Amino acid sequence: MKIRTGFEIAFTLAQPTPMILMLSVHPSRAGDLLTPDTLAFDPPIPARAYRDGFDNVCHRIVAPPGLLTVSADLTVQDSGLPDPVVPEARQIPVEDLPDAVMVYLLGSRYCDTDKLSQTAWSLFGTGPEGWARVQAIVDYTHERIRFDYQRADATRTAHDGFMQREGVCRDFAHLAITFCRCMNIPARYATGYLGDIGVPKDPAPMDFSAWFEVYLQGPDGPTWYTFDARHNRPRIGRIVMARGRDATDCAISTNFGYAHLARFDVHTDEIA
Repeated sequence: MKIRTGFEIAFTLAQPTPMILMLSVHPSRAGDLLTPDTLAFDPPIPARAYRDGFDNVCHRIVAPPGLLTVSADLTVQDSGLPDPVVPEARQIPVEDLPDAVMVYLLGSRYCDTDKLSQTAWSLFGTGPEGWARVQAIVDYTHERIRFDYQRADATRTAHDGFMQREGVCRDFAHLAITFCRCMNIPARYATGYLGDIGVPKDPAPMDFSAWFEVYLQGPDGPTWYTFDARHNRPRIGRIVMARGRDATDCAISTNFGYAHLARFDVHTDEIA
């Protein structure tokens, strides 16, 4: 399967403003690119790329005053298969986890494990471990939070989402990640493209999507598995852009000064 994807995002600025952009496809999918993954700037400006501590591709720019448009359009080869479902995957004892994975057991900016640990153990402590426990967390989160694009809140933590019972895809991910970490299951945040492939067309404007990944012992060894608490079903055509502890590490733009978002368009479609 081939997927054409990309975006066009515009900012208006009153003065020169340094920015970090995280808008490239993650290096783990670099081998699937059929066309270059290049950011275009209008007006043209210099941009310097680097890899952050989570191996995400970032670009540093100084946005000029006025209107700045950032865009990309690319084609990606995809397996066309839905997210794997591996019910036999089991939880790995904490003492056997790799050092690099341990950070995904800890609380973070939006995943306030200290506030939800007792709740997590009361909800999931007596059930089966491994894949079944993660799925129970996904099922609960999917029912607990009501999706409402108009109720997005950049300051909402997992505990806030649990109490308010509303949010957007990142809030579903944060709550599920937090519950997993409370249950000693490494979990990390992921964001990227997710088009309406293999599912009914969503009439709402397309956006980047957020999901999460957990580290479990599968039949071929330990690996990261994808879960999606908002949709709660295996999906086709995920194209990851960034991974990290939570949305803090995966912000598509970080502005060191005020930048007004003037336009935001994302497209992700299967090529017939």
